[in-house]
Amino acid sequence: MRFDELGLAPELLRALADQGYTEPTPIQAQAIPVILAGRDLMGGAQTGTGKTAAFTLPLLQRILAFASPSPSPARHPVRVLMLAPTRELAIQVYESVKTYSRHVPIRSCCVFGGVDIKPQIAEIRCGAEVLVATPGRLLDLFEQKCLNFASVQALVLDEADRMLDMGFVPDVTRIINLLPRQRQSLLFSATFSEEIKKLADGMLKSPVLIEVAKRNTVSETITHRVHPVAAEAKRALLVKLLKSADFNQVLVFTRTKIETNRLARELQKAGIAADSIHGDKSQQERLKVLEAFKEGSVLVLVATDVAARGLDIDELPHVINFELPRTPEDYIHRIGRTGRAGKPGTAISLVSASEVEYLVEIEKLIRIQVEQVPVAGFEPEYDYTYPPSGKRGHRRPLPPPPALAPLAAPRSERMTGRNAQREGANRASNGRFPHLAADGFDFSKPYESPAPLVAAVGNDADRALHHSERPHKPRRPVAALLGGLGRK
Repeated sequence: MRFDELGLAPELLRALADQGYTEPTPIQAQAIPVILAGRDLMGGAQTGTGKTAAFTLPLLQRILAFASPSPSPARHPVRVLMLAPTRELAIQVYESVKTYSRHVPIRSCCVFGGVDIKPQIAEIRCGAEVLVATPGRLLDLFEQKCLNFASVQALVLDEADRMLDMGFVPDVTRIINLLPRQRQSLLFSATFSEEIKKLADGMLKSPVLIEVAKRNTVSETITHRVHPVAAEAKRALLVKLLKSADFNQVLVFTRTKIETNRLARELQKAGIAADSIHGDKSQQERLKVLEAFKEGSVLVLVATDVAARGLDIDELPHVINFELPRTPEDYIHRIGRTGRAGKPGTAISLVSASEVEYLVEIEKLIRIQVEQVPVAGFEPEYDYTYPPSGKRGHRRPLPPPPALAPLAAPRSERMTGRNAQREGANRASNGRFPHLAADGFDFSKPYESPAPLVAAVGNDADRALHHSERPHKPRRPVAALLGGLGRK
């Protein structure tokens, strides 16, 4: 089938010819006639199969009757509203709209958060029939009374599963309630879940379901590979892979923003042209990095899952999972950046012992057992087990502590005089020593007068010797309860 067999207008066919497109993808071939007929649609296809063109082309044709070259904003009200979960995806959709509407007098606009709202307000006030937006910024503009939805004829919800994951469903529901009831609604998603179906039930009216691929499947043109490696050796292995001749443009995924920045800096120190992208960077910084990556001045782009959706790069050959995602569906979106439009791609994952369970869940979802290729010199941990046994891994026995040198004698034997008596009194509580104070007071018999320490001394010479070792001033009479020794 060819695009000119789908009933598209000559202006749109001309725009397709400018891009070199002549044959539609399966999702486009099935969705375009349904949308041209004005039906609601729930479309599902694996990422990279042309979902954006599947709804952009027929919606542009449906509003061609209202196209006007007039500069008046009143002649360009919002007629098509397209919602996307991320800035990157919104920009991608907006660029597709501009590409396919280049030969028709239809205006388009893209609004998203993270940038100054004033230029967006000024652009909207000039009029735009097609508005691409993220939910949060769209509601901000509406609350500032910059938007009017009275003329909206069609609503598109792209990447609905990502909307759900990012918690945008309340905002989307509020936006839906602001739109006219008589409208066409389209919902597109790479994956479906029960929650998505519930959202569709409240948004769509008797929709046509189009699912050109099995749920949660990946492109057959992608080659999957796993390198088992110890967690502390991942960076060294990544550098080794990136410096090989097989890798020229690579998208590397990590889980956290901190790890993204750290890994990009280490790659730069290793002499690799790398940069990072994540949610904490401003929109201008992210656009600058993406442009450098597309142009080829940056060969390795380290990203969080913010780039797993909406990043459209022609012929991106490699995706590397430096860390596996905790959610198996995110693996599908990550590797969907390669192998697009039938082109070959490679998805490599560096897996440590603690990530084997994530790997098993991914394999269950995509129904593919991924080939594991060990790399010499980068072996995994000793407890790396695939498939996991479900038992806790055996730990290596700790080495015995070094033998201590024997003491010359117990501490009590090395103490003399009053210190030895005090030591004996301190250890009296263990039951093996008398409860006697240094001065002879017996704590077990507080109401009895203590016997003088010299009571056991038999003669005057011994008594004199004892006093010479412990000279004391003349003692005053002290009560027996306070340990007194009486008068001498």
